[in-house]
Amino acid sequence: MNADTALPPPSPLGGVAPHTPMNTTSATVPAPGRLKQQLRRAELRKKAQALALIAPLALFLLVVFAIPIAALLQRAVASPEIPNALPKTVAVLAQWDRKALPPDAAFGALAADLAVARQGNAAGELGRRLNNEISGFRSLVSKTTRALPAEGDAAQTKSALLALDARWGELPYWQAIAKNGSRTTPFFLLASLDLQQDNFGSIHKAPPDAAIYLDIFARTLWIGMLTTGIALLIAFPLAYWASTLPARQANLVMICVLIPFWTSVLVRIAAWIVLLQQSGLVNTGLLATGIIHEPLALLFNRTGVTISMVHILLPFMILPLYSVMKAIPPTYQRAAISLGSHPFAAFWRVYVPQTYAGIAAGVLLVFITAIGYYITPALLGGPGDQMVSYYVAYFTNQAVNWGMACALGALLLVATLVLYAVYQRIVRTNANANIR
Repeated sequence: MNADTALPPPSPLGGVAPHTPMNTTSATVPAPGRLKQQLRRAELRKKAQALALIAPLALFLLVVFAIPIAALLQRAVASPEIPNALPKTVAVLAQWDRKALPPDAAFGALAADLAVARQGNAAGELGRRLNNEISGFRSLVSKTTRALPAEGDAAQTKSALLALDARWGELPYWQAIAKNGSRTTPFFLLASLDLQQDNFGSIHKAPPDAAIYLDIFARTLWIGMLTTGIALLIAFPLAYWASTLPARQANLVMICVLIPFWTSVLVRIAAWIVLLQQSGLVNTGLLATGIIHEPLALLFNRTGVTISMVHILLPFMILPLYSVMKAIPPTYQRAAISLGSHPFAAFWRVYVPQTYAGIAAGVLLVFITAIGYYITPALLGGPGDQMVSYYVAYFTNQAVNWGMACALGALLLVATLVLYAVYQRIVRTNANANIR
């Protein structure tokens, strides 16, 4: 027999010993520990690639969204004007009991601080900030800064300041400086809630002539709810009708819904001014048909604001409703009717509950957008129709009171976050109900 074809040697137990092939995988399969490291590195590479893909978006959101909101919240409680302009005075008043006039050292420190503040813009910012506490404080700071007494000891400086203006001998002016010596203050947030802090730190309700902001917030929420409710009443049947149409006709309806997005908001508001004025098309048509006998007041009041806002925000309600209704099988409602249910009961008990997600999304989107409106109430509304955004713009552009503007904006942001949390809870509850 040829040696190349020789049989393997016999086994000691009898028979032919099994042939053991060469282990060809021992050199290619890594050890278990090394395999885990390779898998870990591969997973880290995938995570790094995913992070690299979303990094531009995350950076964009950080720059245009997170940082401005953080600055807004910080500015709502920041009050650096007094510590920056009057550091020595604040240090002296820190030990003061605020029950009688401060010691003579406070007058000397005030004169020294104002002499330094006169060199820059600190005196103007100081007067503007203190004027929020006491009306007329700005003129007092300006007058004192222009005519500072000559250098002398504290007693002489006190006499000179009292001779310059007797208001430096009144306790409330010094208390206003003392209670705002910190770089943070609750003044603006409290004022936004119609509250105020007295000279000893206690919080009280603001006087009636200054308590206006809770009414403004209530007005803003009411206009938002009214606009949202009317938009829902109009959008629900329209979206339901569009969802029952064939695809071609439904697309045409959606194009008509989206057409307002291609027109500027200012152009649409101007169009409503033309339509709603006393000699406009609406009053002319109603007079021609005999429905009314004199023109209706539809401009510069709540009616005009509501009509225009509903028209502008209606697509934001229709689109979420339509997207949800289009996905609801019509067989569910027909099956309920075939089992003996009344058509309206089948619609209300079977169809409507399946649209809750679309209703919640549309209501949230319209309401949050509505409470932040500024230009529509400003152009179509009267003095009693202005919303929070109007006063944010007023404090930003006219009064130059950034603290108050940021405080109002922060409260509006909190209201928006609360609404979003409620929406998330509703969606989660509906999802759990569907699972069960």
